[in-house]
Amino acid sequence: MQAIVVPEYGDSSVLTVTERPAPTRAPDEVSINVEAAGVNFADVEQRKGNYPGGPSPPFVPGLEVAGIVTEAPSESDIEAGDRVAALTSSGGYATVATAPVQHTFPIPESLSWAEATALPVQGLTAHNVLHEWGGLSADDRVLVHAGAGGVGSLAVQLADAAVATVYTTASTEAKREQTLDLGADHALDYTETDVADTLLTRTDGEGVDLVLDGVGGDAFAAGVEALAPAGRIVSFGMASGSVPTVATPRLFFENQSLLGYHLEHALAHVPERVLSAVPSLTRHLRSGSVEVVVDRTLPLGEPQQAHDALANRETTGKVVLVP
Repeated sequence: MQAIVVPEYGDSSVLTVTERPAPTRAPDEVSINVEAAGVNFADVEQRKGNYPGGPSPPFVPGLEVAGIVTEAPSESDIEAGDRVAALTSSGGYATVATAPVQHTFPIPESLSWAEATALPVQGLTAHNVLHEWGGLSADDRVLVHAGAGGVGSLAVQLADAAVATVYTTASTEAKREQTLDLGADHALDYTETDVADTLLTRTDGEGVDLVLDGVGGDAFAAGVEALAPAGRIVSFGMASGSVPTVATPRLFFENQSLLGYHLEHALAHVPERVLSAVPSLTRHLRSGSVEVVVDRTLPLGEPQQAHDALANRETTGKVVLVP
């Protein structure tokens, strides 16, 4: 099969097209002919060697795929020929991948392969940080940092579907317009605006009830400053490269909460909590009430372009590699 290998940590030039044997599935896994592989910021950080607990070279990157099942355990509900999206056990940047049955999800015919790649990582993350971890209520005011990104674009729509008031941040006018089209009520330019002051002004000094932060650094600090009493921040990344911190007195004097979320760790320790999102997420995608924004699709043999575009913040929504 064709696969992309990271032979050593480095910039995108280390991504190498190779021919290698197809992975052998374990008894509790399915084998999938890959029709599309999602590209995530975690892939970029793993390639650099910056991802805590990430794989060591040589390895095939890729956390999520969409494709057609070729083999499955006889006792499972998944069968050969099924259209699925999956969190991979072997690297997704390949023409064949394997995945645990419990991390493999049938997808509706209405979803394209590229759109389906958003379900396993970005879709689950968006739903989890809003609902299963964030405890979103209909009357909440929620701030979604990087609202035009892969997780952000889905979180904006899911929050809008839950009848929350949605604030987002984005760096360009085009990205801000996109978040408004997706259902955000307010879109802030974090490069020109004091985000915390603006949020407090627009909420009559009350602040926001829930902050979704995958950026860290200044974005996290702004979320802390703008958080309402008894509000919650869900921290699920640090795309800025700056580690977020907060002094605990700031939290306990205001009865505020800071929650951490990491998809892979959560799947290993509280899988039922993570996967409880799947029926709701699939229902939204099937009905079209939530749409996957696909920024670009690229050939599997050109992963460098995908990684560079993602790292340089040139993308909105989903970036996909197609064998």
